[in-house]
Amino acid sequence: MKLKQITITFIFFIMSIFSFAQNGVHPMAGARGVAMGDAAVAFNDINSAFSNQAGLAFLDGLGFALGAERRFLTSEINSVTAAFAYPTSAGTFGLAANYYGFSGYNEQRIGISYARKLMSKLAIGAQIDYLGFAIPEYGNKSIITFELGFQAQLIENLYVGAHVFNPIRQEIVENEKVPTIFRLGASYNPTKKLIISSELEKDMDYDMVFKAGIEYFLIDILALRVGVSTNPTLNSFGLGLKLKNGLKIDVASSYHYALGFTPAFTLSYEMGKKDTSSK
Repeated sequence: MKLKQITITFIFFIMSIFSFAQNGVHPMAGARGVAMGDAAVAFNDINSAFSNQAGLAFLDGLGFALGAERRFLTSEINSVTAAFAYPTSAGTFGLAANYYGFSGYNEQRIGISYARKLMSKLAIGAQIDYLGFAIPEYGNKSIITFELGFQAQLIENLYVGAHVFNPIRQEIVENEKVPTIFRLGASYNPTKKLIISSELEKDMDYDMVFKAGIEYFLIDILALRVGVSTNPTLNSFGLGLKLKNGLKIDVASSYHYALGFTPAFTLSYEMGKKDTSSK
């Protein structure tokens, strides 16, 4: 048992070298986000609860999502997510939660969000986050921070999004800050079957990350997705099943050249879902 604990802790150390330890960073935007290289800042579906809350303003009805990742096929290193969003005449209210880690180290995140359309093609969103960090040998630590985002349709079938996480540079402990992350991206839908997304992400303490993804509907209910991201280099792929009653089933995996595969799964539902290429 002790050897197993040491092995898992070593994996976490390696992950931190490759900038994989989350340290409060947003989780992937569901299996759809995983498959598309996490180029998700312009998403406007229930996955926006994790990538850019402004996208929740475009929901047609209440939505929820449950998802999980298994980092590098290691059973003890999991990321579990849940999201709920409820549109009203005053805007969309949301709740998102994420657990990441194992018994020797884990992070918890709970966010309460609000999104609203300023105009028919422009929306803003914000979320207050509770972040918890637990290391049994050293105790627990929790902080409060927030994130902000906007989305807009510039021209027909071209959507842009911007998002900032932790702009106030909160610290976990002295001289150890929660990352401040800026994201800017776009999504272009040349046809109803094809979506092309790209994104730039900048952590204040690390190099710029480029992300890109493609989603193509082979048939009306089945989507094929591929993606790539840099720093570190990841390739990703996945499938999405879109049922007529608003239920979606997404599976994906990313691949790190040194650490291997990270599979992901998401089950989501959006009431009153309209069949539009923007989503």
